[in-house]
Amino acid sequence: MKVICSSEESLNRPEAVRWRERMNLLKPMGETIVLLPCSMKKPYSNSKSHMQFRKATRSFQELIITSPFGICPRELENTFPIQSYDVAVTGDWSQDEIDASGKLLKKYVEGKNVVANVSGGYEEVCRQYLDECTYTCENGKPTSPDSIYNLRTELKNHEKVSRREKVLHELRSIAIYQWGPKAVDFIPDNVKTRGRYHKKILVDNEPIALLNKDHGLYTLNLKGGEILKKLGINIVNIDFKLETNTVFAPGISKASPNIIPHDEVVVVKDDEVVGVGKAIMNSREMEECKNGIGVKIKHRKK
Repeated sequence: MKVICSSEESLNRPEAVRWRERMNLLKPMGETIVLLPCSMKKPYSNSKSHMQFRKATRSFQELIITSPFGICPRELENTFPIQSYDVAVTGDWSQDEIDASGKLLKKYVEGKNVVANVSGGYEEVCRQYLDECTYTCENGKPTSPDSIYNLRTELKNHEKVSRREKVLHELRSIAIYQWGPKAVDFIPDNVKTRGRYHKKILVDNEPIALLNKDHGLYTLNLKGGEILKKLGINIVNIDFKLETNTVFAPGISKASPNIIPHDEVVVVKDDEVVGVGKAIMNSREMEECKNGIGVKIKHRKK
C-alpha cells in the first residue's frame, strides 16, 4: 500500500508521527554513523544512488535522512511505511521538516562519529542540529565520483562492524520497532536465519517467527509467542477454550495496553499460550466491545 506524502502537512500523517515516535526507541551499532539522502525508489538500497553509496558504507551504521519520516536506519528500510511512501525528492526543505528530522537525528547520533554525504536540505538538517560532523559531498552532488571518493577515504579511518553484529542489530531493531524496548530480548545471541527473501527466525533450531520482507515485520510462531509472553508484550487473555481461528471480543478478559489493529499478539488462557495471531481491534475495543472479532489466529495449539 502506497503512503502518499505530497505536502508539508504529511508531517502530521499518523504513519509518519508513529514512525518518528518509534525512531526514538532505536540506537545505532558501532562507533560511526554515515548519513545519506533518501531516494525516490524504495527500498532505498535498490536505487542507483544507494548502490553507489553502499560500496563504501555497508560495513557501518547507515542512516537515511528523509521527510516526513525524519530518519531511517538502513536495517529498517524494508519496514512499512518507510518502504512504500511516495514523495517528491526536491532537496528543498521547510523549517518544520528540518526540525522534525533534526531532533531525531541529534538524539540518534549522540556520542558517535558522524560522516555525512548529503547536500541541500539534508545538509541543512545536519548543519543546524549537529555540533560535530565530517562532510564528504562535493559541489552538492553526493553521487559524484569526488563525493564517493571522499566518503570512501574518510571511512578508512573508522572501525567497521562485523557481519554478525549487523545481523543481530537488524533483527533486534525490527523487534524494538514492532513491539517496543523490551523486545530487544526477543532475539538472543544464538539466533539463526534461513531464507533468501522472507527469513525464518530460528532459536535452538526452532522457528520463532517469520520476517516478512513485504512489510519488514515479524509474523509469530507459537514458540515466538512463548517468548513474547515471558517479556509481557502484546498479550490477549481469553476465558474460553480456543478451538477456532477467530477470537471474538466477548471472550477476551484482558489485553495489553497499546495494542492496535494489525499488531502481532499472543493469545493466553490460564497462563498458557494457546495461539498467536493478528489484532483486528485495539486493546480497549477488545476489552469493551460486546461483539466483533478481536484477533485472527495464525497458529494455535491443537
